[in-house]
Amino acid sequence: MRLLWFNLATDLDDPILGFTSAWIRAVARRVEAVHVITMRAGRLEFPENVRVYSVGKEKGYSESRRVLEFYRHLRGIIKYQGIEACFSHMIPIFSIMAAPLLKVRGIPLATWYAHPSLTPTLRLAHHLSDRMVASLAAAYPYRPDKLAVIGQGIDTDRFSPNGVKPAKPPIILCVGRLSRVKDHPTLLRAAALLRERWGRPFRVVIVGGPARPQDEEYVKSLHKLRRELNLLDLVKFHPAVPAVHLPFWYRRAAVHVNLTPCGFGDKVALEAMSCGVPCVLANEGFRRTLGEYGDLLLFAYQDPEDLTQKLQFFLTASKSERQRLGLYLRRQVVEQHSLADLAEKLIAVLREVQ
Repeated sequence: MRLLWFNLATDLDDPILGFTSAWIRAVARRVEAVHVITMRAGRLEFPENVRVYSVGKEKGYSESRRVLEFYRHLRGIIKYQGIEACFSHMIPIFSIMAAPLLKVRGIPLATWYAHPSLTPTLRLAHHLSDRMVASLAAAYPYRPDKLAVIGQGIDTDRFSPNGVKPAKPPIILCVGRLSRVKDHPTLLRAAALLRERWGRPFRVVIVGGPARPQDEEYVKSLHKLRRELNLLDLVKFHPAVPAVHLPFWYRRAAVHVNLTPCGFGDKVALEAMSCGVPCVLANEGFRRTLGEYGDLLLFAYQDPEDLTQKLQFFLTASKSERQRLGLYLRRQVVEQHSLADLAEKLIAVLREVQ
């Protein structure tokens, strides 16, 4: 198969989208060639059968020029590269722009979308695509008639336990971008409750940064709340780090917290589980992945009282209990969300619509 791939950002060092490079490499091992048109490019490391074409956002190109660059690349790739299928990852506008040219040539299109926002752009991309693809059924907000669920594509070799002992005092870790939907205030309030009730040393570390300028005010509000709750010595904020450094953070944690509601497919939760770390979540969409431990690991969204009880359980659990749970969660991720499995399922979806 010769595959055309649309990407929002193709950059190994991107703290949010750097994982897509691993996805491309995994698929490239199973097909003849992959041609990637990306909104923005950064550091690239790919095998010889992968070529990347940027529309120039990293160069500061205007929106109108990026449109011209997109069609210049698209026409050249379709004309000369013998493309047999197209996959659009989290960029439905590219799906819409390319659909007429793809349909004229009989090239099937699959569009990935895993986010609760149901926009007019997504609706149109849905109708123009042959398949919609998502990590979890609950992460796709529109009609399920074209939906294929293929998992999150976690690199379970990189995200592995690796025998590292958790830090002391125990760390409650939260990884992810700093935006309102991530609901960090609930974690801060739970930390204050836990300090009152547990009475033992622990730390909360939040790793991430704002993804958009409008998130800056939210970040300021978090620091203000940390001061108001007298958590300056207890809660630490650490800037976002490239994906390659995240296993270090997960492996040192006693428990990871993900506070987003149902409708998201946050890969950081699965990365933590793949490292053998218990993950407490507010997202019911993960219940199948959590398996027999769903009730133990899920807490009510925006409920610091419920979160506090869950965290205290894991902080007081024995080492063997945490290890047993961590290994179970890792097996669940390997079986349902591994990178190899995602690559195979994605190719199967594309072959199905050829």
